[in-house]
Amino acid sequence: MDRLSFAWALNFLLMLCVLAFTEALKSQLTSSYYHEKGWEQKGKIYEYLGINIFRKLLLWTGWEKLNKKANPVEKGTGALMHLHYQTKKNELGHVIIFFIVLGFNIFVAFRYGIVKSFGLLVLNVLLNVYPVLLQRYNRPRIARVLALSKRR
Repeated sequence: MDRLSFAWALNFLLMLCVLAFTEALKSQLTSSYYHEKGWEQKGKIYEYLGINIFRKLLLWTGWEKLNKKANPVEKGTGALMHLHYQTKKNELGHVIIFFIVLGFNIFVAFRYGIVKSFGLLVLNVLLNVYPVLLQRYNRPRIARVLALSKRR
C-alpha cells in the first residue's frame, strides 16, 4: 500500500468502477454544486492554480488525443448540452475517487508514515483534483457558448 504502483493501480481501478457507476447514473445532476461560484472568478482562480499547465500536460501525454478519439467533438446545441452534462459526470467521478483515495492516503500515512503516503497524495492531486478543477473551469465556458447557441 505504500508503493507508487499501488497508488496507480488504485486510481485506475477506481476510475473503471466509477466510470461504470456514472455511465449507469440516470440523474441530470442539477445540484447547485455544479453552478459557477463567485469565488471562481470566471476561471481566474483555476488559471492561478495552474490549470493551463495541466491542460498542456494532458496534450503532452496524449490523453487529450485519446479522449477526442473516443468522444469526438461535434457541432450543434445538442452536442454542447451533452458536453456540458459530461463535465458534471466527470467531475462527480473524480470527486468520488478523490475521497476514496484520500481515505487510503490517511491510512497509509498513519500505518507507514507520511513519506510513504506521498505518492498517493501526488497522484490523487494529479489524477483527481486537477481534473475536477478542469471540469469546473470548462463548464461555465461551455455554458456561455450554449447560451449563445440557444439564442440563434
